[in-house]
Amino acid sequence: MTLMTPAPLDQEDEEMLVPHSDLVEGPQPMEVVAQADASSAVENQPVEDPQTSRFTWTIENFSRLNTKKHYSEIFVVGGFKWRVLIFPKGNNVDHLSMYLDVADSATLPYGWSRYAQFSLSVVNQIHNKYSIRKDTQHQFNARESDWGFTSFMPLSDLYDPGRGYLVNDTCIIEAEVAVRKILDYWTYDSKKETGFVGLKNQGATCYMNSLLQTLYHIPYFRKAVYHMPTTENDMPSGSIPLALQSLFYKLQYNDNSVATKELTKSFGWDTYDSFMQHDVQELNRVLCEKLEDKMKGTVVEGTIQQLFEGHHMNYIECINVDYKSTRKESFYDLQLDVKGCRDVYASFDKYVEVERLEGDNRYQAENHGLQDAKKGVLFIDFPPVLQLQLKRFEYDFMRDTMVKINDRYEFPLQLDLDRENGKYLSPDADRSVRNLYTLHSVLVHSGGVHGGHYYAFIRPTLSDQWFKFDDERVTKEDTRRALEEQYGGEEELPQTNPGFNNTPFKFTKYSNAYMLVYIRESDKEKIICNVDEKDIAEHLRIRLKKEQEEKEDKRKYKAQAHLFTIIKVARDEDLAEQIGKDIYFDLVDHDKVRSFRIQKQWPFTLFKEEVAKEFGIPVQYQRFWIWAKRQNHTYRPNRPLTPQEEAQSVGQLREVSTKVNNADLKLFLEVELGPDLRPIPPPEKTKEDILLFFKLYDPEKEELRYVGRLFVKSSGKPIEILTKLNEMAGFAPDEEIELYEEIKFEPCVMCEHLAKRTSFRFSQIEDGDIICFQKSAPPESEEQCRYSDVTSFLEYVQNRQVVHFRALERPKEDDFCLELSKLHNYDDVVERVARRLGLDDPSKIRLTSHNCYSQQPKPQPIKYRGVEHLSDMLVHYNQSSDILYYEVLDIPLPELQGLKNLKVAFHHATKDDVIIHNIRLPKQSTVGDVINELKTKVELSHPNAELRLLEVFYHKIYKIFPPSEKIENINDQYWTLRAEEIPEEEKNLGPHDRLIHVYHFTKETVQNQMQVQNFGEPFFLIIHEGETLAEVKERIQKKLQVPDEEFSKWKFAFLSLGRPEYLQDSDIVSSRFQRRDVYGAWEQYLGLEHSDTAPKRAYAANQCSKTDGTQSLGSETFLHLPSNRLLKRE
Repeated sequence: MTLMTPAPLDQEDEEMLVPHSDLVEGPQPMEVVAQADASSAVENQPVEDPQTSRFTWTIENFSRLNTKKHYSEIFVVGGFKWRVLIFPKGNNVDHLSMYLDVADSATLPYGWSRYAQFSLSVVNQIHNKYSIRKDTQHQFNARESDWGFTSFMPLSDLYDPGRGYLVNDTCIIEAEVAVRKILDYWTYDSKKETGFVGLKNQGATCYMNSLLQTLYHIPYFRKAVYHMPTTENDMPSGSIPLALQSLFYKLQYNDNSVATKELTKSFGWDTYDSFMQHDVQELNRVLCEKLEDKMKGTVVEGTIQQLFEGHHMNYIECINVDYKSTRKESFYDLQLDVKGCRDVYASFDKYVEVERLEGDNRYQAENHGLQDAKKGVLFIDFPPVLQLQLKRFEYDFMRDTMVKINDRYEFPLQLDLDRENGKYLSPDADRSVRNLYTLHSVLVHSGGVHGGHYYAFIRPTLSDQWFKFDDERVTKEDTRRALEEQYGGEEELPQTNPGFNNTPFKFTKYSNAYMLVYIRESDKEKIICNVDEKDIAEHLRIRLKKEQEEKEDKRKYKAQAHLFTIIKVARDEDLAEQIGKDIYFDLVDHDKVRSFRIQKQWPFTLFKEEVAKEFGIPVQYQRFWIWAKRQNHTYRPNRPLTPQEEAQSVGQLREVSTKVNNADLKLFLEVELGPDLRPIPPPEKTKEDILLFFKLYDPEKEELRYVGRLFVKSSGKPIEILTKLNEMAGFAPDEEIELYEEIKFEPCVMCEHLAKRTSFRFSQIEDGDIICFQKSAPPESEEQCRYSDVTSFLEYVQNRQVVHFRALERPKEDDFCLELSKLHNYDDVVERVARRLGLDDPSKIRLTSHNCYSQQPKPQPIKYRGVEHLSDMLVHYNQSSDILYYEVLDIPLPELQGLKNLKVAFHHATKDDVIIHNIRLPKQSTVGDVINELKTKVELSHPNAELRLLEVFYHKIYKIFPPSEKIENINDQYWTLRAEEIPEEEKNLGPHDRLIHVYHFTKETVQNQMQVQNFGEPFFLIIHEGETLAEVKERIQKKLQVPDEEFSKWKFAFLSLGRPEYLQDSDIVSSRFQRRDVYGAWEQYLGLEHSDTAPKRAYAANQCSKTDGTQSLGSETFLHLPSNRLLKRE
């Protein structure tokens, strides 16, 4: 047995990793795949340098082994016992099976677990480079105590003496094992384990985090950011330099992950939607441009250019005359093609590829006319920090959508851009600069085109140690994980039953690099420089240290919270300050009153002394009332504290007052004032005494205010206190006033008239009740006030709603605001909108509600009188909005709702224009009516031309509408409605003629399967009995006007159920099609296979715009697009 330091693990897994089983008969269970996934789910959990050893096992007389299983000696790594297990004749397969086994698994305690990365090798004793090595990782436990490769290598190769794996009947097996600590995600400390901290994910910001970590770990950049002038008066959320300085400082000195909210706010990105609208390249450019601008006129001016800016030369050089045109351009990053390129060098080769301009594409050279020329790009200079954006996301014109390119794409640790005698450099390039680069960062995207996760592999000092920065979490990684595993491409799972010679299953790796950062070797000493506190402005250090102290204080505050009670004390002054301004209902907002943080064990009497210090009210003049929440959801002072309660501790009193563990103790402080306005002892309160609070309403000013409180006798009557109330209000003693009791305000306002001559007891008035009063108004003045009594005013306050109105065609901009009532009905709302717009007819207003989740208008407008109240218009599921969208129609909405609007694309018989017409007809109309209406709008090839209406979807014709079909249920939101003239030849079909569908298509491979992709405009074609493909092709070429050279490249196929059967010129086309006039798009058609050279059909994208009924209706959209001759070169 030999133990030695291992070489790095550097080969890719080649097959399924499975625990061995003595009972593997037939296919292995599906859970094997899940287990393989589970092993990779431990991904990156190791965080400390592993305890690693290599074990070499020499097995003599190998071919004579007659046991099914054979174990090695036990070896120890990381304090654990291991052994290698082999099946010399295969574990029910015709391959050598080999596993790493926990040697003492049977005696380990319940629940044991250990994690290891390991490789197993069969050494080639003739040529070591042909040794077979496979590596993996696994978390071993009682259920899976061994792990490895059932099909390690074919037995035929192993036992072939000439191959070198068995020499003198001796086999040498090596195992490299690295035992690592299992990471507990929740207790993992990035700073402790790696020296670095992560960034918190705000939601959809992981792409930003990976870029920020990359920039932070370019020390020269960080130093320049620190040296940007900022002042103590700047706010991070309004200053990108300060926000970035703050972020970098925290990344450098914090012990925990750092938030990015201040930085994103400084960009003006303060909604989730903002992050969804940007990508890494855009963020990088926004950040660099803003920093470059802020650096102007400072000591760090030009830093961005010095680090990231390179230059290339675009040139066009004539071949036959002496003429050359050049243009110098700068770049901060380079976009490299991934598709069709195996590695970075291939992308650079493609970048500088020479394009020949000849034939119809010749170059117009100044003074030389049209000339054959060469066009290309060469680099004048590369920057010290080279940022390469890999084009992993591309627009697929065939599918009319964005796709992610997951192809395998390699990138080197060292990148030599001077290779092959400087093939990428222009003649003007400075050849004395050595363009040799070292890889610094790999930014990775894991997922598909519509979402995924971003993280970065970075080596901050360009050493061999890589780190993975995955939002909050930073882990140590090896070179293989940072490079080879981010190449992308496909990975092959081994056969689940190798004996049956079935095809291995391949799956696409969706995690791959999309941005690379290289640092030039000759500049790395300057760029990877030392950055310390002296580089950071003093005001920034003070500010950030203060922030840290405040954060620590908050932490301590929270940690000690269980020892304290918060007591919130409301006073008359609070009620007077808040009622009629911040609040209208109840008495006070407790979050805006003075609060005291008091230790729970303190006697309540000590708290009263604190109150005396704060408010200047001696202890003997204080009386405290407990607040209570009533059944009608109002919150009022309920009763004064008893002497016994005041003798308790603060903690005991809080438990008496509230059953909620974390609730604050809320008190009302009653202070009575004498004639000289000095505090006096509170009067003795009997059961007969009731404490009432009073609010005064002024109908003319529409104002409500607090005027004070009084004790009354429950047997007394309101008429007895009218003089006192007039005094409190500042009225004449004999002023006639009306009284109302404010009872509740949820779910609706209840404020009832209070009889003056009925006792308080009979009116069920009790402690804490609120009486509102106002002057008695004569009947004529009631008409002059909007809200003549306090009840109507409170209802208005409860239901008032400021609504932001936006024009539907400008859904992001507020046009105007109106203060409305939630109780307004449909007519009230549109009438107010029409009045604001100066429109005489409110029925021409159409409203659309707001979707709170998408922040867009809802797809369907509000029907005429389709909702009862404004509140119904504003609600979206359980959320309420304050936005409505409006349109001004050219006819009243009730009339429009009886109409159907259709967008019809008219294809002219002889011209290339496609014109979209909006046809508006009564819902009971037919397709025939649509065609008649269309005839009045379009230009026909001849007066007697007949039209038909087709339904086209994904470049196939699905239906010819019969003229009698009602239009009410026709959907033009997702399908294209196409109108065209019926060719004369189709009107006179012979008995043996066929009308067939003709579609354009290409083939492409999707997940290892060939798929047909249709594109372009489909059409009908008559084929005659006995007609050959050659004859049909001639008619198609004439119809589509395709040049001979291009048409010669086209292939023709009969397609049924998506499978192409290619045709020869001599084939009889009609024999392929069944005897029917028109076939469904999903059945058979004649396919034209060629590349899609036509421009995008913009009108298809316009289909979902909602314009029906607006003033723009009846207009036509002219689109100069190919129609029948859709593939003719423009």
